[in-house]
Amino acid sequence: MSHAPGRRGTRAERGRAGLPHRVRAALVAVPLAVLLAAGCDGGGAGSGKAGQAPGVVETPGEIVLASGRDVTGKGGVRQQLIDEWNKQEHAHGSGYQARLVELPGSADQQRSQLLGALQSGSAEYDVVNLDVTWVPEFAAAGLVRQLPAGLVDDDVVPSVAATAEWDGKVYAAPFNSDVGLLFYRRDYLEAAGVTHPDVGGNTSWPGVLDLIEALGRAGDRLPAAYEKGWTAQLDASYEGLTVNGVEAIASVTDVAALTDAAGRYTGTADRLRVGIEEFRTRTQASYTLPAAAQSDETDSLTDFAAGRTGFLRHWPYAYRTLHQSLSPQRLGVAPLPGRAVLGGQNLAVTRASQRAEAAGRLIRFLTGRESERCLLDAGFAATRVSAYTDDGLRCQVARQPAGAATAPAGERTDRMPRDANGRPAYAREILLPALRRAVQRPRTPLYGAFTQTFTAQLARLRGTAPPTSAELAEALDAALRKALPGG
Repeated sequence: MSHAPGRRGTRAERGRAGLPHRVRAALVAVPLAVLLAAGCDGGGAGSGKAGQAPGVVETPGEIVLASGRDVTGKGGVRQQLIDEWNKQEHAHGSGYQARLVELPGSADQQRSQLLGALQSGSAEYDVVNLDVTWVPEFAAAGLVRQLPAGLVDDDVVPSVAATAEWDGKVYAAPFNSDVGLLFYRRDYLEAAGVTHPDVGGNTSWPGVLDLIEALGRAGDRLPAAYEKGWTAQLDASYEGLTVNGVEAIASVTDVAALTDAAGRYTGTADRLRVGIEEFRTRTQASYTLPAAAQSDETDSLTDFAAGRTGFLRHWPYAYRTLHQSLSPQRLGVAPLPGRAVLGGQNLAVTRASQRAEAAGRLIRFLTGRESERCLLDAGFAATRVSAYTDDGLRCQVARQPAGAATAPAGERTDRMPRDANGRPAYAREILLPALRRAVQRPRTPLYGAFTQTFTAQLARLRGTAPPTSAELAEALDAALRKALPGG
């Protein structure tokens, strides 16, 4: 799911079709007034009955959490956290146990499965792990319950906290976040004669293009594998093109102005034209790996790791993955120049759940301070500031991330750099500031219609006779006015 890593990165952000207006109007959200009197870090049994569906008596049993794939692998950190919650519930004799169900298929297929199950009133899922772009759709359709505002407290990164809301109410709790980052090859820059091969947090996109030009002049001083300056996820068949396009728009104008608080389209052709010009600058053929046009997260990561480019736009989980083959002396990471897009997944209680109080208690545990520190240590982008800044906070409820153990010969099999407190070395100084500055994509219950329209138009830039920026902006503006209300 967004990236982050539910499905991972933007493949998990592929909403394609909004609910019909009559369906959204027919469903009414059921507030969940009280989840639990216990603290945010989870724990014991609760006795309250608030938030249950009318006429339903909550009884102990299984809490089913539906989610995309956990990129930390089978038995990864998500499953470990659920196992710990189960252990605590067993110790308290509550009778509740949680089970993680990983949905198969692409993010589009996962979203369709969830919509089908929840629209039918099925109680199969008690908790759903929603991509951040899906929250308005599921909330407006009444498929998930309103949660207490205090569930998302001041410790949650403000930009991330906003992804849990719709229409001024909280419908989800941020579980793991995601944000675009810039990865680069220090060794390539050094070989090209760049005096200071560390890309700082204040580097602009023109500054990155200057470095790419330096690589282009390096000739045979770079490995034979090198082809072009950078790569990203520009495949129009999924969310990657939308993410990169929105990041370009957000870097030169106010992306939030494309929709209002009710999800109605408020953009203009002039605003879109400026953003399209920025996107064209970033993706011009002289700088961009040709394969980027058909690349998703896996493709672009593979190309960069193979040395075909000097720069890569990707998500936080790539930090750990790339360091398994590239040393810190060869690999660098910086905030994405301009503005980066938020990804990630949020946990919500389904309207059909007959165990809503226990489901809320599970969410409190999974999104609590220690759990978020565990997610950060495993390679996810944590949603809580304390995970990055509280040196006294440690992960005690999950094992070391897969691969972090010491091999028999004494060599660590997890080569991800860590700071003195065990966090990923870049977390506090690079990842947290990037999350704080990140922007959301346009928020609307019809996000699927937005992204489908946006990618279809932006993909025209690759045609044999691409439109001018002004022509494309006019066409995109007209198409979005048809796809979204208020246009």
